[in-house]
Amino acid sequence: MRTSSSPEPKDCDHQSTLHKFFTRHTTPPQSLRASISPPPSRARKTIIHSTSYSARQNSSSAHRSEGTKPSLAAVEAEEAQIRNHLEYSSSLISSSAKLSAPLSIRAFEELYKRNQHEHGRHWVIHQHDHPVAGVHYDLRLQISETSSISWAIMYGLPGNVNSRRLNRNATETRVHNVWNHLIESASASTGSLLIWDTGEYEMLPCRENIEQVTDDELSDYSDGDNRPSSNLSDSEKLHAAFRTRKIRIRLHGTRLPSGYTMSIRLLPLENRHEQPAKSSRKRRRKAFAHRSLTQETPATSDPDDDKEMADADPNSLEVFVSTFEREIAEQEDEKVRLTNAYPGATNSIGSIHQRRWYLSMDRYASGFCPIPIENRSEGGRKVWARRREGERLLGFEPFFVLGRELERSVVTGRTADEVMADDGVQGFVGRKGWRPVTE
Repeated sequence: MRTSSSPEPKDCDHQSTLHKFFTRHTTPPQSLRASISPPPSRARKTIIHSTSYSARQNSSSAHRSEGTKPSLAAVEAEEAQIRNHLEYSSSLISSSAKLSAPLSIRAFEELYKRNQHEHGRHWVIHQHDHPVAGVHYDLRLQISETSSISWAIMYGLPGNVNSRRLNRNATETRVHNVWNHLIESASASTGSLLIWDTGEYEMLPCRENIEQVTDDELSDYSDGDNRPSSNLSDSEKLHAAFRTRKIRIRLHGTRLPSGYTMSIRLLPLENRHEQPAKSSRKRRRKAFAHRSLTQETPATSDPDDDKEMADADPNSLEVFVSTFEREIAEQEDEKVRLTNAYPGATNSIGSIHQRRWYLSMDRYASGFCPIPIENRSEGGRKVWARRREGERLLGFEPFFVLGRELERSVVTGRTADEVMADDGVQGFVGRKGWRPVTE
């Protein structure tokens, strides 16, 4: 039993350290904010480890000069604060870029710069090989100066107008920061992320399904009909179309063929207006799995527990600090869940997490038309062919999204494995079973 005698100098030092910690950490550090899509299944480990990094970064500038720059994966997870994301990302990406990459670093920078305003219309498609969710493609569309809406598309965009699987499920995810469009990185916890394509979008007015009109009526349509008549910016039109749950959009990029147009509409059963409820699933930390019930932390604590903490060695204090940080992280996660936006981003468009949308290629607007009935296939399926307007041949040859082993970054020319190797990731085990849509 402890007496009420004055604490020894060692006790005072420990209590002083604890007091300074709480004073300094009233505001949650940036390192506790994760930013990946879909969210990781075990984000706590990443958050705890990232805290020590941020503390070192903020304590002294000497650490920046002695160590290497934080990776783009650390920046994407907000484990490090960057003032100029474009300059920083470009400097790291350019060091790994191949001369054969379709989009030059300079063009990549100019594209981003000219959309750094309220009505920017930047977009990106990331190929993401996540350890839990597996390979998928994230489509992000800029909705404001700082933020972008996002969908996860398992097989990427459709590229064959006569495919038997022309449509895709597009799952609404978190609202991201626009600077996430610049990230190409890899880590053991989040997998690889490469820029499959990027560019600017153009909003088109929605209309009835062009594929249901007659061949004679098709001649009445022209490219001019695709042009919106209002004076709204494309980002404002995107907001308006999102409210109607019907989006018709043309993506001007580098990899995607000229004129590529698609429709995204929300399935009626998915038209909910509230964020999903917090998951009731309970997770147990492996570090404590071996403990018996008698060793579990009690619901209440003894008044002397605080004194015991003061006498604990530094390792015990770190465990307590990590517990406190974990509680802050849970509060941050709850805010992200309620707003469906990562820290720094604003959900001005009303995005709802995990809603399933229906994505399809707009074949006529992309430059195709159905061929005459007498040339239809024997099976009776409608066949689409490239359309001519005067001397111009519209449309494009089929393309296929073939996955992480074959797809390369439009900016650096790297595969997912090369991104992994450049970022020093070893022993990564991805989810198996992904197959490209080629039929």
